[in-house]
Amino acid sequence: MGGFFGATSKRDVVLDVFFGVDYHSHLGTRRGGMAAVNEEKGFQRDIHNIENSPFRTKFAGIVDEMHGNSCIGCISDNDPQPIIIRSNLGVYAITTVGLIANADELISQFLSFSGGHFTAMTGGRINSTELAAAMINQKSNFTEGIRFAQEKIKGSLSILILKQDGTLIAARDRLGRLPVLIGKDEDGHCVSFESFAYEKLNYEFCKELGPGEIVEIYPDKVVTISEPLKKMRICSFLWTYYGYPNSSYEGVNVEVMRNRNGAVMARHDKCCGKCENIDYVSGVPDSGTPHAIGYANESGIPFARPFIKYTPTWPRSFMPTSQSERNKVAKMKMIPVHDLIQGKSLLFVDDSIVRGTQLRETVEFLYSHGAKEVHMRSACPPIMFGCKYLNFSRNTSDLDLIARRVILELEGEEGEKHLDEYADASTERGKAMLDTICKKFNFSSLGYQSLSGLIEAIGLPEDCLCTY
Repeated sequence: MGGFFGATSKRDVVLDVFFGVDYHSHLGTRRGGMAAVNEEKGFQRDIHNIENSPFRTKFAGIVDEMHGNSCIGCISDNDPQPIIIRSNLGVYAITTVGLIANADELISQFLSFSGGHFTAMTGGRINSTELAAAMINQKSNFTEGIRFAQEKIKGSLSILILKQDGTLIAARDRLGRLPVLIGKDEDGHCVSFESFAYEKLNYEFCKELGPGEIVEIYPDKVVTISEPLKKMRICSFLWTYYGYPNSSYEGVNVEVMRNRNGAVMARHDKCCGKCENIDYVSGVPDSGTPHAIGYANESGIPFARPFIKYTPTWPRSFMPTSQSERNKVAKMKMIPVHDLIQGKSLLFVDDSIVRGTQLRETVEFLYSHGAKEVHMRSACPPIMFGCKYLNFSRNTSDLDLIARRVILELEGEEGEKHLDEYADASTERGKAMLDTICKKFNFSSLGYQSLSGLIEAIGLPEDCLCTY
């Protein structure tokens, strides 16, 4: 998906941005970049591939090479950025987070009426940040340009711009699907996706941008140049999985939500008599763990870790590009604690069940080490669609999703007409889907969080959340 961090100050902020961007490394695995500006050197930029080496390692010497009182940086899952643009609006650096779902349509429009061109990457694909800049440059100022770009795209687009004079411009996407937060210290301001990133750098909370809000950021002030819109659809999956535990969005802390989410599931299971005779509750590490702690605390069943992930050399299981290699890495990381597995009935909570490939390996691993029963709970409702608003899904088809594949097996194309029923475990179709997935993965039982339970755990009004 990606994330960004920037700062403008009375002092050099390259080191702040280096650490601030590094704290967004959980949001992307492919590219990292930074750009700074100062009077002596003008713009400086550095971009690295971080697929096999983390951001911090690749940019370790950046403070010796790059200097500036204003700087921006990003973690990107796809496009190399920030990019530096020279246009009718001047010279500026820009980085974006989001998804332009109608990129091909927009590219065709720009190429047909402007006679211009785009830099093509491998395979002929266009850098989405360059496309965003091309749309911004159609207008006579940044405010109108950003509004124009955000109105034209289908998907979402949050933007961070560094102007030649050191001013930052930050824009949250029109429906606020992702957060943009402003921090401040005695010398200046910063802008961040993750709140904990600026807190660790001793910035205090200044403001959280509203949906569609655009601000100019100076060392001594933040000026709103386009007022926030009223409608918000922030992504609920931020709390379930993608967000870092220490962060808060719209005033709701991620770790607290996950604990609460597990408790909601446990209350439901207790009412239905589904959590009896369980020896231990555990999370599928790492993001399932806080949901499991909430489940254990509410149910009264002891929390334990029957296996530990070995992360010093394998920090991220999704780092390899091929699914088979990701599965192999996930298996290599799991180190069993035999005394907590042998002959035990275990209940695991995972943050979500998407394709289910790695989960199958996890269950086989537990049974191979002597588990008596393996019960599974998903902290997220059944995922029926790949996201079309944010760039965090590798799915090329909805049939990559285990829930949709099972529905197709059960009912063929007719099942497409009854997805709401399949997502509801109280219906006959919902029960049939659960039973089928249980058999496929050899679960002793399976339960999904309900949509209402997820919304209750987040604690924001339903019409403020995107649950697509």
